[in-house]
Amino acid sequence: MRSSLLSWAKSLCLASVVLWIPAAYSDSELQITFPQVFLEGIAYDLKATSPFPSTEPSRQPAPVLRINDSVYRGQPTDGQWLFADVTVSGTDTAQASLEMTGQIIQSEQVPVIPAWVSILPPLVAIGMALLIRSVLPALMLGLWLGAWALQGLSTKGFFIGLFTSFEVYVANAVADYDHATIMLFTFMIAGMVGVISRNGGMRGIVEWIITGANTAKRGQLAVWSLGLVIFFDDYSNTLVVGNTSRSITDRLRISREKLAYLVDSTAAPLATVALVTTWIGYQVSLIGDAIAPLDGLQMSAYSIFLNSILYSFYPFMAILLVVSVITTGREFGPMLAAERRARSTGVTAPPMKSTVGQDDEAALAMKEGIPPRALNALIPVAVMVLGILVGLYITGEGDTISEIVGSANSYRALMWASLMSAFTAIIMTVAQRLLTLDEIVDAWVSGARFTFLAMIILVLAWSMSEISRELHTAEFLIAILGDSLPATALPATVFVLAAFTAFSTGSSWGAMGILLPLVVPLCWAIMGHQGLGSDEDYFILYSSVSGVLAGAVWGDHCSPISDTTVLSSLSAGCDHVEHVRTQLPYAMLAGAAALGFGTIPTSFGLPWWVGMLGAASVTVVGLRILGEPVEDYRPH
Repeated sequence: MRSSLLSWAKSLCLASVVLWIPAAYSDSELQITFPQVFLEGIAYDLKATSPFPSTEPSRQPAPVLRINDSVYRGQPTDGQWLFADVTVSGTDTAQASLEMTGQIIQSEQVPVIPAWVSILPPLVAIGMALLIRSVLPALMLGLWLGAWALQGLSTKGFFIGLFTSFEVYVANAVADYDHATIMLFTFMIAGMVGVISRNGGMRGIVEWIITGANTAKRGQLAVWSLGLVIFFDDYSNTLVVGNTSRSITDRLRISREKLAYLVDSTAAPLATVALVTTWIGYQVSLIGDAIAPLDGLQMSAYSIFLNSILYSFYPFMAILLVVSVITTGREFGPMLAAERRARSTGVTAPPMKSTVGQDDEAALAMKEGIPPRALNALIPVAVMVLGILVGLYITGEGDTISEIVGSANSYRALMWASLMSAFTAIIMTVAQRLLTLDEIVDAWVSGARFTFLAMIILVLAWSMSEISRELHTAEFLIAILGDSLPATALPATVFVLAAFTAFSTGSSWGAMGILLPLVVPLCWAIMGHQGLGSDEDYFILYSSVSGVLAGAVWGDHCSPISDTTVLSSLSAGCDHVEHVRTQLPYAMLAGAAALGFGTIPTSFGLPWWVGMLGAASVTVVGLRILGEPVEDYRPH
């Protein structure tokens, strides 16, 4: 009896396995994710995957993808089937079907829209923000337009797009872990600033620095120097320098627009060229992934990055222009009017389009009857700076400092450091009995609430970046340039393309992540076709890599939907659109000098140091020609 039961159980298990195998590896399990829309004439790489992928797909019959009258045969890669260079043109709707052994296993109708539509959402958002000087409705309009485009520009999609822009893209932007980390880090730092403002720490810093920085010029140099000290992370630089310097610049009649410019132009430009920053790991990993499949290129990713710094003209010109503006006392464009307003009237903040946060700014004044002590602010800030460095070391790996910082989890380090700095400020306040517990909570909440409007803008900017990614905006920009560029024209073209991509998406990192995997192989192929494979010709590769990195920072500086631009406005207490308006002419001067007298000449073989000197000379002379003097100010 027992043996018969055992035999029956074995037969049942064998039958189950036999029945399961064809089901598990059935062709019907193959699935392909089609884009929401096809851009006309743009090539797509689509992949078919299975919940139970075969370890040897090459032994299975290849699936076929039909797009209208075009047929694409799948190629096995990484356990998936790849359909490369899928292109649709000349139709409003694409009939797409996935077939295996002659049978249709998946079929969809995908809308087709003109490729140029992909750049409209960011351009409309940016243009409207500058036109109406209000960024929130401009971003919402751009999101709605982008969501409508992803619905195929249909009449029904016009209304559906309004709901999906909020339900899908805004919700996803908030739910993203890295985005949530940045928001929490920002709230924590802002809350800490609220506490040290209320307990007299910020007033102590003002009284301490004002003894040395007792004029507007010296105050600006102090802010710039502080920005150079916190060089390892752009977010930390922006939030710490802006928040701690606001009281000083107000006292010295330096406009909030100028403070936002000082903060913004010593954050990303420095972080992208310094040897030990939170940017390094991201940049080097992108370069490493891009060069991995290239035959004949023996250099390491880090070596290519180090050499590219020599050709990163814009970050150096941006930093140089800040110093030149401060030391010469000359301004131009809208910044000239802002600085003259601040000097003559003492009104440092521009008219705010929104009153959100103004009550909180008044609530952050030092409590009456307590002593102003600079250490109550300096120690929490020092804890945050030290905490970031320790966090980078703990979460990083490698033998050298550059490798450790480059591989570190910067988001985790920022979270740890901001939490420790807030705790430090609270403990010091309680220990000295400067504020009651309720007053500490009120001060922290008031500081955090001050960032509310900026956080909304930041979330909408992230949503716009996701819309641009799904619309393949960068791929369209690359497609219209073509791949037949001469090698000497490649660095300058890449610089402009990266700038426009970052400007349109509001993300320098996004532009780098999109373009480096495309530009590096393209550059290497062009060099090979034109016989530029010797070590002396590698400057083309270095300049192209720097074109992506530096161009992305330039576009990020000019964009009103950039996260660092938003955070700079936030930390300086400046109206966001006014910050963009006043900074844009300065960014354009530094960018034009970097492109015209740095990137382009060195692409033809001019030594990098000659290009650096040429761009620097044009930057300084341009300021001399365009700028007008602004009277220095010394408080009485």
